[in-house]
Amino acid sequence: QVQLVESGGGLVQAGGSLRLSCAASGIFFSRNVMVWYRQAPGKQRELVASITGGGITNYADSAKGRFTISRDNAKNTVYLQMNSLKPEDTARYYCHCPDGYYWGQGTQVTVSS
Repeated sequence: QVQLVESGGGLVQAGGSLRLSCAASGIFFSRNVMVWYRQAPGKQRELVASITGGGITNYADSAKGRFTISRDNAKNTVYLQMNSLKPEDTARYYCHCPDGYYWGQGTQVTVSS
């Protein structure tokens, strides 16, 4: 059974930081691309960042320079370090494994102005 479990969300003031984690089980984690998406109320889900099994990263323009995606293959965990947070970063953040189309339940990030 595949599980992607996100954690680390919360309420933070603008300019603050959060680190999201996604613990994966039931997949061959080190071989898989892992992706962070987010969805704000009334908006479409959008890609935030992705990372290959070998550590090659890709970011949405909105995340470049502020967010860092990383992974620890020994812990089957992918991270999203978010710095200089803005109110427009408020959304539910989801972990996604494209191979198999697996999604986590999401973790809420709220940035107050």
